[in-house]
Amino acid sequence: MLISLDWIKDFSPLENTLTPNELGLKLTMGTAEVEGVETINMFWKEVKTVEVTHIEGHPEADKLNLVTFKLNDKESFRVVCGASNVRMGMKTVFAPIGTTLPIGFTLEPKKIRGIISEGMLCSEEELGLATDSPGIMDLPEDTPVGVDLLTLWGKKEDVVFDIDNKSLTHRPDLWGHFGLAREFSALYEVPFNSPFNEFWIKNIESMFTKDSAPMGVQVDPGSSCLAYFGISLDNVVVGESPRWIKDRLLAVGLRPINNIVDISNYVMLELGIPLHIFDRDLIEGKNVQIKSLNESITFTTLDEVERTLIAGDTVISDSKKPLVLAGIMGGLNSGVTESTTKIFIEVANWKAAEVRKTSTRLGLRTDSSMRYEKTLDSQLCYRSLLRTIELIKQLCPDVSVIGKPQYDGNNLEDFKPLVIKASVEEITKTLGKEISTHKIIDILERLDFKVSKGDESLLITVPSNRSTKDIECQADIIEEIGRVIGYDNITPVGPLLDVGPVRLNPLHILKRKAQDFLSQHSHAFEVTSYPMVGESLLKRAQWTDQLESLKLINSLSVEQDRMRDSFIPSFLEIAALNSKTYENFRFFELGKTYHFTEDKFSEEKFILGLSFYSRKSNPILDLLNHVERLGNFLNLPMDIVEKQPKFKNNVVDESWLGLHPYEFRNLRIMGKMDGAVFGVHPLILKTFKIKGNLAMAFIDLTQFEKRELKDKLSYRPLSKFPSSRFDYTVCLNKDQSVEDIFNALKKVKMGVEATHKIVDIYNPDNLEKFVTMGTFLSDSEKTLEGSLIKECEEKIINSLEKASIFLKKG
Repeated sequence: MLISLDWIKDFSPLENTLTPNELGLKLTMGTAEVEGVETINMFWKEVKTVEVTHIEGHPEADKLNLVTFKLNDKESFRVVCGASNVRMGMKTVFAPIGTTLPIGFTLEPKKIRGIISEGMLCSEEELGLATDSPGIMDLPEDTPVGVDLLTLWGKKEDVVFDIDNKSLTHRPDLWGHFGLAREFSALYEVPFNSPFNEFWIKNIESMFTKDSAPMGVQVDPGSSCLAYFGISLDNVVVGESPRWIKDRLLAVGLRPINNIVDISNYVMLELGIPLHIFDRDLIEGKNVQIKSLNESITFTTLDEVERTLIAGDTVISDSKKPLVLAGIMGGLNSGVTESTTKIFIEVANWKAAEVRKTSTRLGLRTDSSMRYEKTLDSQLCYRSLLRTIELIKQLCPDVSVIGKPQYDGNNLEDFKPLVIKASVEEITKTLGKEISTHKIIDILERLDFKVSKGDESLLITVPSNRSTKDIECQADIIEEIGRVIGYDNITPVGPLLDVGPVRLNPLHILKRKAQDFLSQHSHAFEVTSYPMVGESLLKRAQWTDQLESLKLINSLSVEQDRMRDSFIPSFLEIAALNSKTYENFRFFELGKTYHFTEDKFSEEKFILGLSFYSRKSNPILDLLNHVERLGNFLNLPMDIVEKQPKFKNNVVDESWLGLHPYEFRNLRIMGKMDGAVFGVHPLILKTFKIKGNLAMAFIDLTQFEKRELKDKLSYRPLSKFPSSRFDYTVCLNKDQSVEDIFNALKKVKMGVEATHKIVDIYNPDNLEKFVTMGTFLSDSEKTLEGSLIKECEEKIINSLEKASIFLKKG
C-alpha cells in the first residue's frame, strides 16, 4: 500500500527536518514494515515554461522540426521536436538535459538525425498528467515564461512510503491516511489534528433536508451486510477533478477518472472505509436491496468482465437487477458517467470472511475487498458518508442533499466498547523497562484509547476500530506501549532461568540412532518428500489405491491434493530424478504416512524408508545386509523371513504390481509383518525411465514412538587366537532360495563360534544359481586344531545335503 507524506501532514504536523528514510525506519520499527521510500515530483522544479520563437524544418527528416524558444530574455534553446501542434508564439513546457521524467527516463544530450537536441518540449503524457496526449502542452497565452511548474501550479514535492500489506493484516485502522497519521503523531509525540469533530458533523448534517428520501435501503438478515448507509444528492456536475485531488491519487498509484469517482477513491484512501456512488437514474424502483442470491447469475462488473455469481453471494440490487457485488466491485450498469446529475452514495460494511471467499473464488482482488477482508469498523461508516458529502459539496457547490441518510443493518447503538484492566507494574515487568504511569497514559491516549485510573490499575477503553480483531487483552496493551517506546530502546537482558539438559523422548532417540547408522554406515543421504501426493504420480506408479478418502478439500495444487499412505510413489520419483545423474546412490527418509479411518479421518504411522540404486548391479542383497545391521544397531526385535501367504504385510500392499516376483522378504517385528525389503519390478522402473536396479525397504516404527528400546549390546575383548575361513559354492534350483542355505546352517552344532556370509551369487539362467558362501570359525579360548576345522566343514556339508543343497561339482 502506498502512503503520501503530504497527505499524512494534513493530520500530523511532522517536522520538515526529518528525512524520508528516518520516517520510514521509525514507522517500520513502531507500526508496519516500510518496503520502500521514494521522493516524487522533484522534476517539477526543473521543468519550466518557455515561448517558441522560431521553427524550421529538420534538414534530414520531413516530420521533425528544429524549434527555438526562449526561457528568459537572455537564454534560448533549440530542440528537435516531432509534435504536430507546435507553433510560433506558443507557450509550452521545457525539460532540460538531466531531468528525470515520471515516465521513467533521464534526458541526456542526444543527436537526432545528426543534430543535437538540448532537451525536450513535453506533453502531458510525458509529465505523467495524462495517459495519452496529441502533442506538446499548450499553455494559456498569459502564462509567464521561465517559471518552474512547481511554482506555477503550486505543485509539491512528496514522499511516498510503500508499506507491506501483510504487516497491516491485523490493523484494519491503518488502511487509510487518517489512521497512519495517528501512528506518526504517537511515534513522534506531535499533536494529532482531527477535523472530524462534533462541530464538523453538525455542519455537514445541516445540509440534510426534511424531504422524504428518494431512495430507501433494505438489508436481508441472511446477507453478509453488517451496516449500510445511503443518501441521495441532486444537481451533481460530473467533470475533471481539481489538481490537488489528482496529484494525491496519482501519488498513491490510482488513476484519476472524474470528480465523483475520484472523491469515492479519495475518501477510501483517507479514512480507510470503501464506498460506492451510483447514478441514481439507473436504479429502478425506490429501494436498494442488499440480499444473498438464490441462484447463479451472470454479472458484468465495472472492468467490463462477465462473472458468474453463485447462490449465497451478496449483491446490492434494485427492483429488477443486481447493481454491485457486495464489498468487491460495482456493476457496469449503475456507474457514474459524464451525464450523471443524480447520485446515491453507499457506505457499508460487510462480513470479512464472506468478502474474502467470494473474492478468492472469482479471482477478483480490489482495493475495497482488501480492506473489507481486514474486518472494518461499522461505527466509522457514518463519518465516511459525511466526508464524501463534504467533498462533493466543495467540488459541486450547487449540489443539494435530498432527505437524510438511510440506514439498515446491525443496531450500531448496541455497540459496547471493550474495557481492559491493565497493571502498570505488569507492563513494566513484561517490557523490562521502567515507564512512568504518566508516560503510559500519554501513549495510549495518543493512540485514541481512553484511560482512567483505578485503585491499583488502569481501566483502558479500546476504540471501536481497534477492537474488531486487534486489541483483546492486557498483552495487546503491553505491545502497544512497547512498539511506541521502541523495542530498540529497551536494553536486552537474558532471562534468569535454570538451564538444564532435556531428555529426548523415545521417538527422537530412535530417529537419531537411525540417522546416525544410515548416514555413517550405509552412506545414505536423508531426504524429505512431501506428505501429499497427486493423482498423476499414483497412476504412474500403478498404485493400488488412488487415496480419494484422503483427498484435501482446498489443496494448494493438484500435484499435492491427497495425503500419502506410503513412501513408495515419492521414492520412485526421487530415484527417477537422481538416476539421470548418478550411477549409484542411496537415500532414506523418516516420516509419517496416513491411513484412512472412519472416526479420525486418518491414522498416522511413523515409517523408516530406505532405497538403494545401482545402474549396473542388483543392490537387493546389499540392502538386506544393511537392514539386518540396522535392526541390530537399533535393538529391534526383527527377523528377515520369506513371503508367507497366511500373513499379510502391514507396510507394503502385496498386490502392487511394482513388487519384484522373487526379490521380496518380510521383516517380522515382534510377531507382526511390520516391514519389507524388496526389489522394484522392471516394468515400473521403465514407466519412470529408471535404467538399472532399485531396491527398497520400509519399517513401521510406530509402536516404538513412546517405548524406548533397551540397549542389549554386550561387549567382549577381541580374540587373541586366529580364525579359520571356509569358502564353498553350492547349487540351488529355481525353487530354492538363499534363505534355505542359512536355515540349514543354523542347524549345525560345531562347538565353536561360526559366522556365515554370502560372498557371491552367479545366476547363469533361470533354472539354477550358484551361491558362494564364507564361514568364519573361531574360538576365543584357544587355537583351532586342523582336525576340528575339518570336522566342522564336514558337518556344514552334511547339513546342506540333508536340505537338498549340494556343493558345486567341478
